[in-house]
Amino acid sequence: MLGNGRCECFCYDGMTRLGHIRGKMRKKVWVTAGDIVLVGKRDFQDDKVDVIHKYSGDEARKLKQYGELPENARINETAIEMAMAEEGDSDDDIVFDDL
Repeated sequence: MLGNGRCECFCYDGMTRLGHIRGKMRKKVWVTAGDIVLVGKRDFQDDKVDVIHKYSGDEARKLKQYGELPENARINETAIEMAMAEEGDSDDDIVFDDL
């Protein structure tokens, strides 16, 4: 979330675009990091999209089952879990000496 109803959207075509949450969704539907949303691309601006709908966890699982979402799509992951996955397990290299 960037503020003022804007967010950074990672699209499954590999591009990251600036998303704008439409007025009907503001303060009624809370969009958080890691949510699966339906966006509409703008004809005149390729780097901006409009957030049209937020999918619930069940809806996203059904979309994945029907093949509408790629297999690597992560459903219901919070921003903390996503950051931990990107960071990797760096604790494996720590060795503690016996006293």
